[in-house]
Amino acid sequence: MGCFEFLKYTMFVFNGIIFLAGAAILGVGIWVKVDSGSVLGFLGKIENAPPELKQVLDVGYLLIAIGLVLLIIGFLGCCGAMKESKCMLLLFFIIVLLVFIAEVAGAVVILVFRPLTDELLQKLRTAAVQNIRNDYGKNEDVTGLWNTTMTGLQCCGFDNSSNFVGSPYYVEHNKQFPPQCCPDLKSSCNQTMADSGMKSPGCFQKIKDLIEINALVIVGVALGIAALEICAMVVSMILYCRIKSLSA
Repeated sequence: MGCFEFLKYTMFVFNGIIFLAGAAILGVGIWVKVDSGSVLGFLGKIENAPPELKQVLDVGYLLIAIGLVLLIIGFLGCCGAMKESKCMLLLFFIIVLLVFIAEVAGAVVILVFRPLTDELLQKLRTAAVQNIRNDYGKNEDVTGLWNTTMTGLQCCGFDNSSNFVGSPYYVEHNKQFPPQCCPDLKSSCNQTMADSGMKSPGCFQKIKDLIEINALVIVGVALGIAALEICAMVVSMILYCRIKSLSA
């Protein structure tokens, strides 16, 4: 097998994987949009949430868009390589190049506007705590979604158990906290128990810890994807030039 044939089949396999990944991401994006019981759906129902948060919560549409783009890239790469189509290979190169430029631009924007993240998180905290104190124990959707989040992450409230003070649940249950705030106790969870060192951390801190723990993995994956995109553009151009020279 010559170098040209090797590159052609490598391009086919590589883009076949991209096509399948695109289909999976598209499916996840559709699931996020139709699953009103997800954490994202819960965050979207927080009253007085900062408008910036609502833009972040459009992640379902973002996943659908990414899935569709990957499907198109995978299709063009596979068919362009196997059919030796200059048009498809050129379109593949252009789309991957645009995606790469968009990723670089996005990384720059994140770095430049990183200080605004703290302001957004403070607005989110205010809205989340207000949501707990107004609706936890009264609104079934809010109560169920907070319970699911706290059970899944093994956390209590947005910051800690104090977020529940004054909530409908707290008033109706004689100043008791949700059981998730005292995970090691089978009895009721009151202020004394919650402050005794047996309490759960806040959900926000839990999410922050998860992101920090996996930060290196996220950066590594991002760099790996960028490297693969560069390789894909190089290979597509080699095939394009080779096919063009053969058809000349």
